[in-house]
Amino acid sequence: MTTRGSRSRARRRRRGIWIGAVVAVVVVAGGAAAAFTWMNREPEPIPRVEATPIERPLTAAQQLVADSGDPNGCAVSFTGEGIALDMQVQSQGALYAYLPIPAQDGRVFAGWYATADDAAAQNVAARVNGADAVVCTDAEVELFGAWTTPEANAAADVQVPILMYHQFTANPEGESGWLRGNYAYIGDFDAQMNHIATTGFYLPTWDELSAFIDGRLSLPARSVIITDDDADQTWFDLAVPVVDKYELLSTSFMITAYRQDPPPSPYVLRRSHTHDMHQAGANGRGRMENWTADEIAADLNTSGDALGVREVIAYPFGHYNDTAKQGVTQAGFEMARTIEPGYVEIGTDKLALPVVRIDYGMGLDSLISRIG
Repeated sequence: MTTRGSRSRARRRRRGIWIGAVVAVVVVAGGAAAAFTWMNREPEPIPRVEATPIERPLTAAQQLVADSGDPNGCAVSFTGEGIALDMQVQSQGALYAYLPIPAQDGRVFAGWYATADDAAAQNVAARVNGADAVVCTDAEVELFGAWTTPEANAAADVQVPILMYHQFTANPEGESGWLRGNYAYIGDFDAQMNHIATTGFYLPTWDELSAFIDGRLSLPARSVIITDDDADQTWFDLAVPVVDKYELLSTSFMITAYRQDPPPSPYVLRRSHTHDMHQAGANGRGRMENWTADEIAADLNTSGDALGVREVIAYPFGHYNDTAKQGVTQAGFEMARTIEPGYVEIGTDKLALPVVRIDYGMGLDSLISRIG
């Protein structure tokens, strides 16, 4: 017989079992949910450790370029037997300017070259100077020097023509008037420049010419310097585009009292034709033969300051004397060009450089007969 107390105890047991089952289900379900949530949670971000950059010291070349402040700077180093020169900064894309000319007893420098093999062969096509643009890799370039002997240099008997042009004309028939001979026909000029550009001529800079005269530097047999007197407007309008086209180093001798135009091309050097001495003096000769050395030097100083360079002048009308030479030297110029015909050789008077004059009617054949 079941008593009321036993039934009550049975109900309590069943209730406890049911509650325990419910709790177990809830716990299991909750654990599964928690597990599902944990498995599908977003991964905790891994803390990012910033790498400390390693500061590497600049190379000597990099430091030189950095110190120059030139965004196009290029460190040029020089290699060769017995050559110990500091690096130079040149500006990439511009023409080389004043490359060093090393000296050694019993030797003559034979130029800078693009490679060691070119230097060993003295390959004129690869010889580098102020007629060439600076081309670098990673803001650096290495040039290689070559040497010859004084005996070999003298035996080569190189004669350098300095071409002298004045005005230019697009008229094949030339110009009229007493100065018509000064006008070179631009078609002839183009043919002449094409010949120089395509037949292996070397274009020395003025500092190279000076070193050649001293016997310190050898020049290739086919060397030529191109000059224009007066910086006439026809030089700017007609001739400079030809110079640009063939990328030929040339010099414009400017009368700075008349004009001081900036260089019209990277290939045009501005040099002095005096400041205001391109006028007749008291005796019908040019002022260069009438003024004192002090007066000449003062004029040339004005011109040199305007152009920013003292190196070479062209005598007005070709007139000069010993007093003129004294004034040129006193003003800090090393060389002076005349209108006397001839070629520059080892030992030529630097204050009386001769020329090869080019006049109207002188075509390509005339040029070839004079310079090869």
